Amino acid sequence: MGTKKKAKSNFLVQGTILAAASIIARIIGMIYRIPLTAILGDEGNAYYGTANEIYSILLMISTFSLPLAVSKMVSEKMHRGEAKNAHKIFVCAMKFAVICGAVMAVLTFLLAGVICRNIMRVDNAVYALRVIAPAIFLFAIAGVFRGFFQGQETMIPTATSQVIEQIVNAVVTVAGAGVMFRYGASIAGENSSLAPMMAAAGGTFGTVVSITVALIFLIVVYLSYSRTFKKQMKMDPSRKLDSDRIIYTTIILTILPIVFSELIYNISPTLDQAIFNSILEGQGYTKEQYNTIYGIYLGKFRVLMNVPLALASCLAPSVVPALTAAMVDGNFSDARIKVRQTMRYTMILTIPCAVGMAALAKPIMYLVFNDNRMLPAGIMQAGSLMIVLFAIATLSTAVLQGMNRMKEPLVHSAIALAIHVVVLVILLKQFRLNIYGVVYANTLFPFILCILNFFSIRRHLRYRQELRKTFLLPLISAGVMGLVAMLVYWVFNRLFIIIFVDRAANAIATILAVLAGVVSYLFVLIKLKGLKEHEIANMPKGEMIVNLLHRIRFL
Repeated sequence: MGTKKKAKSNFLVQGTILAAASIIARIIGMIYRIPLTAILGDEGNAYYGTANEIYSILLMISTFSLPLAVSKMVSEKMHRGEAKNAHKIFVCAMKFAVICGAVMAVLTFLLAGVICRNIMRVDNAVYALRVIAPAIFLFAIAGVFRGFFQGQETMIPTATSQVIEQIVNAVVTVAGAGVMFRYGASIAGENSSLAPMMAAAGGTFGTVVSITVALIFLIVVYLSYSRTFKKQMKMDPSRKLDSDRIIYTTIILTILPIVFSELIYNISPTLDQAIFNSILEGQGYTKEQYNTIYGIYLGKFRVLMNVPLALASCLAPSVVPALTAAMVDGNFSDARIKVRQTMRYTMILTIPCAVGMAALAKPIMYLVFNDNRMLPAGIMQAGSLMIVLFAIATLSTAVLQGMNRMKEPLVHSAIALAIHVVVLVILLKQFRLNIYGVVYANTLFPFILCILNFFSIRRHLRYRQELRKTFLLPLISAGVMGLVAMLVYWVFNRLFIIIFVDRAANAIATILAVLAGVVSYLFVLIKLKGLKEHEIANMPKGEMIVNLLHRIRFL
């Protein structure tokens, strides 16, 4: 019984490991964006952010979905004891990744000018996009390794490689941006945009170097693991192996719905920017003005938003192999339990993040980016609900993919995107909401996707999400947390501003407010029975956390 229970919770443990690593990576990413933003400025942030958004879209078109596809296919074979076929899937996927990644990297480099000038209308992002192009090829290969390990329900290699990748990225990105900014400034003359343009290109070089280092790490791990896997293949009694044709066909049939679904799901920021720039240009804004405004949204709010969203994006890969195994066995009861646990766990973590970012929007912006203007804080407050909705949408999409319902997230994303674009144009043209139109339209997009996904999950799995513990209790606890955090910040900021300069006072007060918020959230959630002792014990280091909570009388 204990073994069975442990097996059932293993996917959450693995998901937590990956989520913890991703949170660390995102925090590192957020920290290095402080000096990077200072170097780039809002204008440079627009160039850097544009190049990264285009890179992300092109990555999705080529090989971004390979880790999920490989994970799903390897998980299915390993669950059936077919280690030889699992290895053959890995080999075929690697060949597929090398070809697709190389082609897309070359096309990105050659067509960077067309994409940036004619589509995005951000001419000065061309150099940054060309510099980052080789990362598409490297990421494709790394993705196959990550998918192979995830398919065997071990997230540690992926998690460790992500942390290593982000540390290297932080160092090289800031150094590259600084060096290239100084070089650009020295040759700029009257062209004030040359320095931030060159700095953005120097910054994207960090992505190339970091994914190279992560790939080397994954290769070393694979080589050390290969002995164990060879033993598993020797124990595999299978004589008939799947043909290359069957494997490639399966990869393509698995990957295409995911590619189009992820593309539609993630193309929104790039499409938003193109629409936003075009409409604001027609309303009389200069190129520098609308690039600066969108640079705040892209380079500040979305950077902060991506930290809590890392939880959903990491739990999603962990739930896919677990759901695939349950569906192979026809164990719908186990599948429902996994969906319920993952959704509840995600909400317990993301709801307080969203409320906290809304409550402390201005202090956080001032702390992280040294920006205490009303616009960045207003964007964060208006967009806080987006965090929760995108988390649910990401997870529910992964659930459908784990259930082999590949086409439905694609259809749902297309419907949501179409409505989103219409609403965005109306908000920008008719209501002239400027960047807030982008925020509100982006909140609507995941909301529609969530509704459609849940209807499908309910229909195919006969599943209904529990509401009280999943949404209501975390929301009540987060509401109390938000009030406590604002009060603590107000008191300590008033106190420390007498002693320290304004920014130092804000930093200390914000950190204390966040800590007070975390403690108050956990206290209220546990007291309302939103999180029980046995649930905490099942988490990584759960027994240690339970003992600590007993000592401070939370339990």
